[in-house]
Amino acid sequence: MPTRVWDYLLEYEAERTDIIDAVESVFRSGRLILGDSVRCFEEEFAAYQGVRHCAGVDNGTNAVKLGLQALGVGPGDEVITVSNTAAPTVVAIDGVGAVPVFTDVRPDTYLMDVGQVEAAITSRTRCLLPVHLYGQCVDMAPLERLAAEHDLVILEDCAQAHGARHHGRMAGSMGAAAAFSFYPTKVLGAYGDGGATITSDGAVDASLRRHRYYGMERTYYVVETPGHNSRLDEVQAEILRRKLGRLDQYIAGRRAVAARYAEGLADTGLVLPAVAEGNDHVYYLYVVRHPRRDDIIEALRAHDVHLTVSYPWPVHTMSGFAHLGYAPGSLPVTESLAHEIFSLPMYPSLPVEAQEKVITALREVLKRL
Repeated sequence: MPTRVWDYLLEYEAERTDIIDAVESVFRSGRLILGDSVRCFEEEFAAYQGVRHCAGVDNGTNAVKLGLQALGVGPGDEVITVSNTAAPTVVAIDGVGAVPVFTDVRPDTYLMDVGQVEAAITSRTRCLLPVHLYGQCVDMAPLERLAAEHDLVILEDCAQAHGARHHGRMAGSMGAAAAFSFYPTKVLGAYGDGGATITSDGAVDASLRRHRYYGMERTYYVVETPGHNSRLDEVQAEILRRKLGRLDQYIAGRRAVAARYAEGLADTGLVLPAVAEGNDHVYYLYVVRHPRRDDIIEALRAHDVHLTVSYPWPVHTMSGFAHLGYAPGSLPVTESLAHEIFSLPMYPSLPVEAQEKVITALREVLKRL
């Protein structure tokens, strides 16, 4: 049987009764759009995150986009972020008319190198957008100091960091707002698209709710600020409510898989994930590094192990962002990683025998290199 980076079918079989009940409860509720399931999920997710407000939206990209809009980021503003991220982070910045400005990443954790941020700040900088990548948090204290000194806002991209903590603080609770994706592969994943933007600022939350609902607030028939249709689906919200109660269980399962990989691959020559000081990693992905990455991935197919790369093309090298003017070599660590990193299968329902299969196959392939 093929072993892949992600699969939801075993988890679904284990949770099928609850998932079907969630769908049935919505269909019988008499309310299919912005009903009790969305409202209750928003309240429960905000409580889990330790913030006051949560606005459910239709996907993680719009969670970032609406977060930027609610924080007052718009045309001509600069947003400092990273190129080693999923493209939607940058697509959302572009979507509000702002300009992405990239810093390089750290060679150990692959997260934003916060030591480079101050030099990137200009008179047009409005927002710092750290990406809590692969399941752990960016070093936030220096960013918070810079934001205070330069009158900037911080929007955390937490699409890959549900439940992660940084010096005891929850990912998503450290900026002015934070964006989450509930794409099915995520640590907290829906059975389709979904997202949320959270904040403890009531005015920001009110703006989020207007922008996700056409710009309407007091009545369906009056647009107060032009917005979008970016609502979280009621069915997905109810599924997420059920799964939120198991989120800590999912995280424990991911950490167990990571521990098995760390033990089984410690002496192989692979560079294994480094956990930054003060971080509680939730292992959305288990990203390893090797200079012969492509040879390894190809050889593993013979063992029926199929791996992926997150991410093989840094955003600043994509043709869609060529207008930003980043020349080859401008972000050397990011560009180097793109040729060497790859992800091992990682999800809490991954069977132990599949984990051992991956370890055994990797060890065999690495010995032959």
